[in-house]
Amino acid sequence: MSALLTDEVFKRMAMGKVFKDNTATINSIDFSGDGEYCVTSSDDESVRLYSCAKGEKRKTSYSKKYGVGLVRFTHHAPAVICASKNKWDETLRYLSLHDNQYIRYFRGHRDKVVHLDMSPKDDTFLSASLDRTIRLWDLRSPVAKGLLHTKEIARPCAAFDPSGLIFAAATKNRTLKLFDVRAYDRGPFTTFKDIYNDDAEITALEISADSKHILLSTNRSTIYMLDAFEGTPQFFFKGHTSAGPDTHASFTPDAKFVLSGSETGKIHVWECEKEGRPVCTLPGHPQPTRCVKFNPTKMMMASACQTLAFWLPAPT
Repeated sequence: MSALLTDEVFKRMAMGKVFKDNTATINSIDFSGDGEYCVTSSDDESVRLYSCAKGEKRKTSYSKKYGVGLVRFTHHAPAVICASKNKWDETLRYLSLHDNQYIRYFRGHRDKVVHLDMSPKDDTFLSASLDRTIRLWDLRSPVAKGLLHTKEIARPCAAFDPSGLIFAAATKNRTLKLFDVRAYDRGPFTTFKDIYNDDAEITALEISADSKHILLSTNRSTIYMLDAFEGTPQFFFKGHTSAGPDTHASFTPDAKFVLSGSETGKIHVWECEKEGRPVCTLPGHPQPTRCVKFNPTKMMMASACQTLAFWLPAPT
């Protein structure tokens, strides 16, 4: 990203393009690693691919049989990993959007997959399910190469650090465990306990691009930021209204700001320094906004309810 993100840039953010292609709520969005593409999955059983540079829709794929509950880019864009949304098949699917063909199926989960994270370095990815397991996969094999049982949390989640050598997993409320990907079967090398004081349930986690912070989304309209080395609370962010367990906060690529949607449809921005102060609240969408992400290489942001919006800084 050539330009620097600042408070003023966010305050000038405006919707540059709005896409009304979906007939139901968009449940996840993701950017390709090079920032050229954006992909969405929706409750209308579709996966849609967009060009970020041209601001146009490129392709639509449907999964009428399985539904689509989550979508994440692999390193072979425009190929993605999809999670099902129906109640009878929890298979993960490796889908090529180029020719709309499934490359591989990943079977093992026994309930809805609620979290997917692709390694930033290789073809490894993580999945977390309501069956209270976290599985470690490789795109080249249909069999999981790692399995963690998380019986003490109803909605587990996990995420890689930027090196791709470590992943963090929420295996119990108010508890995080850090694993070495190369030796996950030996158990966690670090456990952070009682990382916050209330009874909020963790719904998602993300590690910042500088590896210094861990962001925890919860079901209580509170977002926590921890020190990634000590596990100690740094700041908490409030002001938004959680739209349920699928409202996930995210870092900007420079790890200086935190973004979140809200039940009100507004988009909230906080700073990661100066006690996590609010930067601005953007008007957002007419419906609950569950998905907000910043492009990893371009000065643009995407948000979604039933419509998808690309945000750009308005000229000064």
